[in-house]
Amino acid sequence: QVQLVESGGGLVQAGGSLRLSCAASGRTFNTYPMGWFRQAPGKDREFVTAITRSGDTSYYADSVKGRFTISRDNAKNTVYLQMNSLKPEDTAIYYCAAAKFQNPSRSYYLKSQSYDFWGQGTQVTVSS
Repeated sequence: QVQLVESGGGLVQAGGSLRLSCAASGRTFNTYPMGWFRQAPGKDREFVTAITRSGDTSYYADSVKGRFTISRDNAKNTVYLQMNSLKPEDTAIYYCAAAKFQNPSRSYYLKSQSYDFWGQGTQVTVSS
């Protein structure tokens, strides 16, 4: 079992930056691939990015590629999401998630069903 707590959300103008953090409890953080998802009002939850256990591989949604960067610090039990060049359409609640299993297929990480533990979310609002 792992508990996840996101932080770092807020209000930012278009073109600005934010860094989200997700702190995990427990001593086995480095065994979990991690992901970030987001959900805008009236829309389904969507994949944003994911990172493998060691941090050597990451995956991105096309909509954020080149603007967002995921990273992790296993010594601090924390995964980060650096968001640059933010757009109003990035406005959403951002959730971090942990998966029990790793998989070499990118498609595995895009599915919310692949993740076993979820944080409560943090609001990101980008004004135009």
